[in-house]
Amino acid sequence: MKEVVPYLIQEGMSQSGSYILMVLEPESGIQVPIIIGQQEAQSIVLAKERVETKRPLTHELMLKVMEGFGLSVKMVSIDKVVEGLFYSTLHVSDGFNTQRFDCRTSDAIVLALQSGCQIMMSQAVIEEAGVKGGTTTGERNQASPADDEQEPPLQALEEELRRCEEREEYEKAAELQRKIDARKRR
Repeated sequence: MKEVVPYLIQEGMSQSGSYILMVLEPESGIQVPIIIGQQEAQSIVLAKERVETKRPLTHELMLKVMEGFGLSVKMVSIDKVVEGLFYSTLHVSDGFNTQRFDCRTSDAIVLALQSGCQIMMSQAVIEEAGVKGGTTTGERNQASPADDEQEPPLQALEEELRRCEEREEYEKAAELQRKIDARKRR
C-alpha cells in the first residue's frame, strides 16, 4: 500500500454530471483518475478546502456520531479496481480494535480528508489504473524519457506536506519541503 493524495477534480467529458478525481502517489508521480458524480465531487471539494457549512453534511454527521461513540477513522484504503469500479475500505477504531467497512471510494476520501487520516492505495490499483505523463502505467515503459521526468503538481506536494506535519512525520515533511523549495526556485 502506498499513501496517495487527492489533488484535482475536473469535469468529466464522457458523461454529463461526471467528474474525474485525480489521486496522486507522490513518490512516483503516478496519478490515478477516479470517475465520481457531481455530489461526490462537491463533498470532496468542501472537505479538501475545509469549508464550513451552516448545517452538518452527511459525512460530517457520520464523523460526529462516530466521535460521540469513541470511534475514529484511522485510515482509508483503495484496495482494488474491477472494470473501472474502485473498491475501498474504511478502517475505524475504538482505540483497542479496528473494524473494516466496505465503502464507496468517494465516501472514503471525504471521510479521510475530514478526519485527517491517511489515504492508502494498493500497488495493484496504482499499476492497473495509474497514469504518468499522459500514459497508463502499462504503457509507461514505452514512453519517452521526458515522460519519466514528470513531477507531481506543486499543489499535491504542498497538500502532502501539510498532512505529514499534522501526523508529525517530520523526516518525510522535510524531504517534501526540499522538493517544494527547489521547484519554487526554478
